Amino acid sequence: MNSLWLAIAFAIFMWWFSTGLVLLLDTLPRKTFRWSLLLSSMLGLAALVGLAQTAQQESLAAAYCAFTCALLVWGWHELTFLTGTITGPRRTPLPAGAQGWPRFKASVEAILWHELAILAVGIVIVAITWGGPNQVGTATFGLLWVMRISAKLNLYLGVRNLSEEFLPQHLAYMGSYFRRRRMNALLPWSVLGGSAAVAWLVVAALEPQVTHAQAVGYTLVATLLVLAVVEHLMLVLPLNPTALWKWAMRKHGPDAAPPAPPDSGRAQENPLLPAR
Repeated sequence: MNSLWLAIAFAIFMWWFSTGLVLLLDTLPRKTFRWSLLLSSMLGLAALVGLAQTAQQESLAAAYCAFTCALLVWGWHELTFLTGTITGPRRTPLPAGAQGWPRFKASVEAILWHELAILAVGIVIVAITWGGPNQVGTATFGLLWVMRISAKLNLYLGVRNLSEEFLPQHLAYMGSYFRRRRMNALLPWSVLGGSAAVAWLVVAALEPQVTHAQAVGYTLVATLLVLAVVEHLMLVLPLNPTALWKWAMRKHGPDAAPPAPPDSGRAQENPLLPAR
């Protein structure tokens, strides 16, 4: 049981530290982005090799390694997005007065290349781990993808906390695609679905027939899913979602890109907040 608590602590730390590291790199002067992306790309490629190797191993170390490798690959995606390297064909604020299908279409265009890149890498991960006894890495990447899509849909539909502080100045226009409201119809289902999956993973981890390494793998994925559910709740609770990463969120240097122009197309209940 102590090893399961250690797995929980490891997953929480990796979630907190990896998120903060990406935010920190993104707040450095833009001239550093090429080096950050180069290092992240090298780590991402090494992580893909690690996922392929650990998929065939059932040891405790393989479970931890696969989990970490999936986070490294995901971190590359996050860094390419937040640096503005891979976003979408639309790089301007939401057109004024856009509602319904035009708003949805414009929102998809703003993140399309990013989503397709995640899909492509996800297919690669499934392919290189297919049939292996250790699917911790694939499950971790898939979980991050599903819950991130859910979070984006909730931001699109409307939530209390838009977390615009996470957007760098060169992506300030992304905030125009968000909507501020107290709640939307999707969020309770996102939380309920995530919680049900957590319960299934916990039961699976405690089954007497699973190996120690399998139990740790289930625990790592379940902990990350709990954190994803908590992140969803923080979208609507009166809390500051950026408080955990104040150490990583510093102002951009003098060579940072200027803020995007104010957007008149955002819904009236969601005026554009100052970008960080």
